[in-house]
Amino acid sequence: MSSVAYYISNLLEKMTSTDKDFRFMATNDLMMELQKDSIKLDEDSERKVVAMLLKLLEDKNGEVQNLAVKCLGPLVSKVKEYQVETMVDTLCSNMVSDKEQLRDISSMGLKTVIAELPPTTSGMALTCNVCKKITSQLIGALGKQEDVSIQLEALDILSDMLSRLSGALSSFHSSILTSLLPQLTSSRMAVRKRTIIALGHLVPSCSPALFTQLVEHLLTELTRGTPTSNTRTYIQCLATVSHHGGHRVGEHLEKIVPMVVKFCNVEDDELREYCFQAFEAFVRRCPKEMSPHIATVIKLCLKYITYDPNYNYDGDDEDQEDSMETEEDEDEEADDEYSDDDDMSWKVRRSSVKCLETVISSRRDLLVDLYGSVCPTLVSCFKEREENVRTDIFLAFVALLRQTHPVAGGPVVLEPGAKEAPAVTLLKKQVPTVVKALHKQLKEKSMKSRQGCVSLLTELANVLPGALGEHIPALIPGIVYSLTDKSTSSNMKIDALAFLHVLLSSHAPEVFHPHIIVILPPVVRCVDDSFYKIISEALLVTLQVVKIIRPVDKTCSFDGKPYVKDIFSATVKRLKAADIDQEVKERAISCMGYIVSHLGDQLGGDLQPTLQIFLERLKNEITRLTAVKTITLVAASPLKIDLRPILTEGIPILASFLRKKQRALKLGTLTALNMIVTNYGDSLKPPMIDAVLAELPALIQESDMHVSQVAITLLACMAKACPSSLSKISGTILPEVLRLVHSPLLQGGALRSILDFLQALVLTKSSNISYNDLLKALTGPFYGAKTSDLPMHRQSYYSVAKCVAALSSACTKEASGMITNLIQEVKSSKSSESVRILSFLCLGEVGRTMNLSGQKELKNVILEAFSSPNEEIKSAASCALGNICVGNLEEYLSFMLTEIGSQPKKQYLLLHSLKEVISASSAEHLKPHLENVWALLFKNCECPEEGTRNVVAECLGKLTLSNPSELLPRLKKQLSSGSPLARSTVVTAVKFTIVDQPVPIDSLLKDCIGDFLKTLQDPDLNVRRVALVMLNSAAHNKPALIRGLLSKVLPHLYNETQIRKDLIREVEMGPFKHTVDDGLDVRKAAFECMYTLLDSCLDCLDILEFLNHVEEGLKDHYDIRMLTFIMLARLSSLCPSAVVQRLDRLVEPLRATCTTKVKAGSVKQEFEKQEELRRSAMRAVAALLSISEVEKSPAMADFANQIRSNAEMATIFESVQGDVMSGGVEAMDTS
Repeated sequence: MSSVAYYISNLLEKMTSTDKDFRFMATNDLMMELQKDSIKLDEDSERKVVAMLLKLLEDKNGEVQNLAVKCLGPLVSKVKEYQVETMVDTLCSNMVSDKEQLRDISSMGLKTVIAELPPTTSGMALTCNVCKKITSQLIGALGKQEDVSIQLEALDILSDMLSRLSGALSSFHSSILTSLLPQLTSSRMAVRKRTIIALGHLVPSCSPALFTQLVEHLLTELTRGTPTSNTRTYIQCLATVSHHGGHRVGEHLEKIVPMVVKFCNVEDDELREYCFQAFEAFVRRCPKEMSPHIATVIKLCLKYITYDPNYNYDGDDEDQEDSMETEEDEDEEADDEYSDDDDMSWKVRRSSVKCLETVISSRRDLLVDLYGSVCPTLVSCFKEREENVRTDIFLAFVALLRQTHPVAGGPVVLEPGAKEAPAVTLLKKQVPTVVKALHKQLKEKSMKSRQGCVSLLTELANVLPGALGEHIPALIPGIVYSLTDKSTSSNMKIDALAFLHVLLSSHAPEVFHPHIIVILPPVVRCVDDSFYKIISEALLVTLQVVKIIRPVDKTCSFDGKPYVKDIFSATVKRLKAADIDQEVKERAISCMGYIVSHLGDQLGGDLQPTLQIFLERLKNEITRLTAVKTITLVAASPLKIDLRPILTEGIPILASFLRKKQRALKLGTLTALNMIVTNYGDSLKPPMIDAVLAELPALIQESDMHVSQVAITLLACMAKACPSSLSKISGTILPEVLRLVHSPLLQGGALRSILDFLQALVLTKSSNISYNDLLKALTGPFYGAKTSDLPMHRQSYYSVAKCVAALSSACTKEASGMITNLIQEVKSSKSSESVRILSFLCLGEVGRTMNLSGQKELKNVILEAFSSPNEEIKSAASCALGNICVGNLEEYLSFMLTEIGSQPKKQYLLLHSLKEVISASSAEHLKPHLENVWALLFKNCECPEEGTRNVVAECLGKLTLSNPSELLPRLKKQLSSGSPLARSTVVTAVKFTIVDQPVPIDSLLKDCIGDFLKTLQDPDLNVRRVALVMLNSAAHNKPALIRGLLSKVLPHLYNETQIRKDLIREVEMGPFKHTVDDGLDVRKAAFECMYTLLDSCLDCLDILEFLNHVEEGLKDHYDIRMLTFIMLARLSSLCPSAVVQRLDRLVEPLRATCTTKVKAGSVKQEFEKQEELRRSAMRAVAALLSISEVEKSPAMADFANQIRSNAEMATIFESVQGDVMSGGVEAMDTS
């Protein structure tokens, strides 16, 4: 006998003891043993343990019984299947025992066993067998009409099973439904309620036929005669079924809704409550199908939100401005008088408000209508007498405010001249009424009401910054009351402070100046509070008050001196305290930073000790990051605070932070040093600067471009503020900067910082680095290159050329000789290709800022290069010509236009040069040449070569941006051109006018983009493709342009996703026949556009219609399927309920992709493509399975089992699952 078996037999022996304590301890020890993963029981031990535990369920001692139940859970996974079945059989037979205690303990046991059964996916056989045993017994137990408690336990257990393991019971679904339906008419309310819960869990996984049977039964019962208490049950059941079954109810709503509407008019408050709960479930789960009924639902909600037959609100006249106290007392008396226990009308009001909130949250498209109809009623109901209902009214109004926030992808701040959203305008009109209705409630004794008011007003201040300005006098007393009233809870204080913070930060300082005297004392008292969360919020408010008392960005007449002492003493107490919460420490440092930055000149002798505390906080690892940010703030203050006493010790500490791993600390420190060098450069001693310089080489690396950029910006600051400091950098820092210049990753801000640094370096004579030294260091690697291949990345040529131009603009005298050398390098046949490319690019960049008209041979040299066999040299020469022309428009532009007209072979390169000119020149400079350029471009817009047409289109688009009011109408006129090529060029040109920054053309384009989008119906395939690309660009960069047109555009977009048989042709390639689909590119463009719309215009899409086309795409060509898999994964996170609705239709195409095998003789590429398709499909499946309701679908559960049981598919699934969990579903760049 093994040691485990011996130990367990000992325990079993003790369990038979007459002493209850022995039995208890032995059972407890057994439970501890069973919970170990390592325990293995032999067959004999299994049998004995199971028998003993089942016997202990009948123990006389309740505690022993409870422990025995707890042992059953871990035992399920430790014993063989037939032992679990034995346990279940015994428990089920005990369930119908006459002994109540045994029944209760057995039902607990069954629930424990069900909770521990493995999910249907992994332990299929065991779970199915056990579930079948339990279910057949439970269905029998339900028939026992004489004992309600048995029925209740059976219903409870059945609900547990259906919610966890419904898939294993599919064969029993029909009999479960048959046994549950009669229970809906039980005389006991508890039985009816539990039956409804069980039906709710049955609904998601039952078959469509069974679902229809259930709904038909409910409808039949509801149509019978006059309403009874059973009617309430059936309506409740409909709400639950809709909540769990969601979309499935949709097809029955036409019959259901009129019936529920009819019951709303029955004089039965409880029935009305259930009706509104049903409406809420329908609106939430079937938004599309409820669309025709929404108006009716809103009308009913508005009718019953004010339904209060036992109370008259007319006496609460708002104009009575008597003392608050007496008014409150009267209200309380009124409440006492009418709070009748039999009055259920408040439940009707509450359920109608909740229904309204659901309508508001789910129907953003109705926002303007809701402001017209719902908003005034909600505001008028703020005086609701029942607190619970009033809280829900506030929540509904908050939902309305949240819907008014700018749409994701829309402009957060309005561009000049742009109209604000209609909903925002309507909300602004309501603000005075809202404040009037709420400001009294801010001083009510009821904490819940005050919190509701505060959260509503906070949301209002966030949605309409500045709109509460004129109402501040009405709001301040309420806020102060919440901060000073002794009965106020901590949460109330925190909410009031948070609201005050939002108010202070979203309104102009002048609005608050008269009220500072009232606001400040309670806030300062809160800084002295004992609860850390209140202190933290109060410090945030104090910080904001400091900004208001004395704004640094504008002059202010307000005298803040009387308040400085109070603010400072309260904050410094928290700043010095070491034994407080981390959040308070950080906020105390930040708050004191603002005090010093804004009021430092009024602190007198307190200033230097405060700076010393900052220095101490800088040395502490926990507070150092906040201290660094605070020092940055103080150093940037226009008050020129004297930081010299802390710089000697502070700078070396800051320098040491530059070698820490924490990236935020490195960036913060560099910014702080930047500010200190800029404003206190003359106070920095050489040892301080050397300490910083020693740390910089390690930061200038291509692995982190942003840190490199900030570090080089600091170097440029040093070069300007304390030039002598840079004498030692040539051996350490400069090589790192040059290595970065030659990096292929350099661009944008990092490149600009290097240009700034190099210019500062050559202008600083004390750095011992001359113009020629730098030039040699920059261009040296290119001269050492071999002719066979280019050693440097193409990007580094452009970077070096920009650096050379920056140096030349700083040293114009030395530059002229260099230009001559560059021209010689270009002309020389001995120069390597890399040298010629670099020389052309340098000439271009230099020519951009200097006039090169003196170099007479330059034009010919460039034109000769256009005939070079090397494509890189041709491209560099084209780029050079464009840039030189920017610097000398008069001479070079006419030359360029002449050449474009006379040199058809060089036209493509010359047009690229023209594109450079148009992109870089201002509208003013281009104006004299505009007509000539425009005419030339239209002359070439029908060029048969697509590449040339695209460059012409880009030139046209960028030229239109320079003078939109004149050129956009002319571009529009060209749409009527007879040639498809010309139309495609015009549409592509429009694409180039849509940029992601706000530009003057936007308002004009919004008015006429609809005309350009009509080309989606063009008879020419290519024109339709470029129109889709243009639509995609608009959706990506400026969704506001197309939002209003989507209802007209989407049918044409969806039309292009269809496979067209007439565009598929067969091509003979020797002995093989190859199928070519000419419509593939258009379909790809359409699907890419659909993907973009998901991100930018989701609220304008009918998702179910959208899914129809995604579904078709899942069966299309390889490229399309890859797109639709990504879209499906995206849809799973954006609108899971719609995806669940279509799940059964989506599963089959996914299954087909995952199970398809490539023919044995196929080429390697075919295998790779199929593998990539399967991985992409699996990502979509993993995203679908992350939706909670998905595995309740029988089709999806079956597919998930298929994946897990197939080793190859399971491996792919596991490898892609990590991508989905980490949010790494592959994104698609469709811009």
